[in-house]
Amino acid sequence: MKLKIALKAVAEFGGHDFTFSEALIGGVAITATGTPLPQSTIDVCLESDAVLLGAVGDNKFNHLTPDKRPEAGLLQIRQALGGFANLRPAVAYPALSENSPLRPEVTKGADILFVRELLGGLYFGQPRWWDKEKQEAINTMRYTRDEVLRVGRIAFELAHKRRKKLTSVDKANVLEVSQLWRAAVDELKAEYPDVTVEHQLVDSMAMHLMNVPRNFDVVLTENLFGDILSDESGIITGSLGMLPSATIGGKVNLYEPVHGSAPDIAGTGKANPLGAILTAAMVLRHSAGLERDAKAIEAAVTKVLDAGHRTADIARGNTAANVTTQQMGKLVHEALAQSIDRQDSMHAV
Repeated sequence: MKLKIALKAVAEFGGHDFTFSEALIGGVAITATGTPLPQSTIDVCLESDAVLLGAVGDNKFNHLTPDKRPEAGLLQIRQALGGFANLRPAVAYPALSENSPLRPEVTKGADILFVRELLGGLYFGQPRWWDKEKQEAINTMRYTRDEVLRVGRIAFELAHKRRKKLTSVDKANVLEVSQLWRAAVDELKAEYPDVTVEHQLVDSMAMHLMNVPRNFDVVLTENLFGDILSDESGIITGSLGMLPSATIGGKVNLYEPVHGSAPDIAGTGKANPLGAILTAAMVLRHSAGLERDAKAIEAAVTKVLDAGHRTADIARGNTAANVTTQQMGKLVHEALAQSIDRQDSMHAV
């Protein structure tokens, strides 16, 4: 897994010591144990300082009921670890400006951090059921004030460290849950007087995200809205394969790229490893406190892109895919060695 390889490179070049343990989840866990999340995997994760998650799905399990599919293991591990704040950066890389269907002048300078509440809303609210005889189904969107306050406080803290702007997304014109959400966010404003706060309805936010993405800094959302909007932000970066994510706030932080397993290209060397590699930077930043090394990974990715290297998903316009998954990982590894060496030299000076 490229995420693990990137961390091993940081350990090698930066003089750190990381210990890795492996456990099963998703499709491979179903094949080996009959369940998408064995208890042994939960135990290993809870004994760790951070959890790095690979993609879990495969079309061959689509015949199973939702609670038995690989994706069920993902929801279960999130609950077991207790992380409630999902961080999803969306950065417009100048070298990939042609990849986005948006004009370069629209995406230029965009650097957004989505903070998505991850343990509430429609995905977990009760009651939920599907009565196949009556052909009727129900899901429940539910939040408490305290749930909003805890994820909101993380968003405010991050905005305070960034460009000091927070956009909270809801549907308060029609949903009572969103009215509670907005009221709870407004409660937090007094604690962060240097952070500018604005509220956006989710439908208008979807439009503004494509029209003026550089106007946003930290974007706070409930579970479903955050899932949709952060995936939409792949348009800004040029590919879902460029999007990392971290889930924090629980017993152990959980890290995974936003993209799925893409079983149609598995084993072909076409997959983009950069989302996973950038996820490694988030591990260093949020679980290890190694900001300098996190920036070194991000600088290495930028350097490789600036040099024109592309996997199939980010090959657009006059630029053809010229590297495989493995080759892209090797290029980042080489750039990372140079980046860390240069930082050490500058630090010594």
